[in-house]
Amino acid sequence: MPHQIVKLNTNGQGLYEFTSDVQRFVKTYAPADALLTLFVRHTSCSLLVQENADSEVQSDMRAFFARLVPPTSDPSMSYLKHTYEGPDDMPAHIKAALTQTSIGIPVIDAEMMLGTWQGIYLFEHRDRPHARQIVLHLTGNT
Repeated sequence: MPHQIVKLNTNGQGLYEFTSDVQRFVKTYAPADALLTLFVRHTSCSLLVQENADSEVQSDMRAFFARLVPPTSDPSMSYLKHTYEGPDDMPAHIKAALTQTSIGIPVIDAEMMLGTWQGIYLFEHRDRPHARQIVLHLTGNT
């Protein structure tokens, strides 16, 4: 079963599109029909399939999650105990729990079945830069 690890460097919170990396992998290794599984190997970021035509969607997503789960320095978050890795760490874990760390995408005739405006994103929930790894794995028949 073909697999690959995509490495992404982030520069703080935000959405990082890596659809083209995944498309290259699928074009190289996909059988005619398959299931592509993506899995992020971290607990403070997540994966999303989201609109990639309008950058306001990404900035609005980030703003929404920042409002939904503020840093532990915000008085509304004073009940949290896991704070020794910084005020963004526990909120990053909560944001990852609210989203997803794994995505399945059907591949038909060696093409991902994404919609016209859909892209694949790593959603970084930490403030400082990180080196992230996403496992791509194909299962299927030729």
